[in-house]
Amino acid sequence: MPLSVLLQYLLPKRWLTQLAGVLASRRLGWFTRWAIARFVARYGVNMTEAEHASPAAYLSFNAFFGRALRPGARPLHPDAHWLCPVDGSVSQFGALRHGQLLQAKGHHYDVSALLGAQDDWTQALGAGHFATLYLSPRDYHRIHMPCDAQLRRMVYVPGDLFSVNPQTAQHVPGLFARNERVVCLFETADGPLAMVLVGATVVGSVATTWHGVVHPPRQAVPQRWDYDNAPTALRRGQEMGRFLLGSTVVLVWSTPALRWADAMAPGAPVRMGQALAWRAQ
Repeated sequence: MPLSVLLQYLLPKRWLTQLAGVLASRRLGWFTRWAIARFVARYGVNMTEAEHASPAAYLSFNAFFGRALRPGARPLHPDAHWLCPVDGSVSQFGALRHGQLLQAKGHHYDVSALLGAQDDWTQALGAGHFATLYLSPRDYHRIHMPCDAQLRRMVYVPGDLFSVNPQTAQHVPGLFARNERVVCLFETADGPLAMVLVGATVVGSVATTWHGVVHPPRQAVPQRWDYDNAPTALRRGQEMGRFLLGSTVVLVWSTPALRWADAMAPGAPVRMGQALAWRAQ
C-alpha cells in the first residue's frame, strides 16, 4: 500500500476537515486572495470560464471553490437521455453485478451499503447501472441534474473521510460506501435515480439547492429527510448541489439497459452537460 494511503489511516482526518472548513468559510482579506491565487496557479484552474474571472472577486475560499461559470460555458447535449452532472473524470461505470458496483480493479461494494441501507430503493436500483465521477481540485464543483427528476428523499450517512482520489480508490476497500456522504433519491421517467455526494478529507461541507449546507451532528446515526408530500422538481441540467472542496459523485439508475456515450472510459475527462448515456433502443 502506498505511504500516502497508509498515512490516511493514521492522520486525524476529521479534525483536519473541520479546520479546513472553518478556514475556507472565513473572510480573511489579503490572505484569502493570496490563497486563492496560489491554488489557481498550483492546480491550473481555468478562471476564464468563471462568472468572475479575478481571484480577488471572492471574499472566502468557499466562494471561490463553489464559483459559478459564465453563461454558455457548459452547453447541454441536445438529445442525450442522461447528461454528465459534473466536471471531472470517470472513475468507473457500467452495470451493477449482483447488486454491486465496481470501485477499482479487484474492489466491489454493495449498492445497499452505498445508500445507507435504504432497502426500499436498493431493490429497485440493484439491477441497474452506475457511473462514478471524480472531481479534482481544479474542477468546477457545482453538481447538476442528469435528467428531469422529482426529489423524494435525502439521507446523510455518517462515515470516514478518506481521500477519494484514484490512488486511494485502488487501495481502500469499499471507499465510497465507507466515507461520509449525502444520498439524494429521485423518481424519473426511467425509474429511480440515486445521486450520492461523497465526502472526503478536507471536504468541509456538501450543500443542496433545496436544503442548503448539510450540517448534521457528526455522529453514528444517519439522518433522513423525506419529500414525498412536497416533492421538489428539478430540470435536466439544473444545479442541484455543490461541494465545498472536492470529492466524488456516484450515480445509480434502475435502467436495466442503456448505451453509454463514446467518451465514457475509466480515467477519461468529462464536463458537465455532455452526453453520459442513452436508453437502449
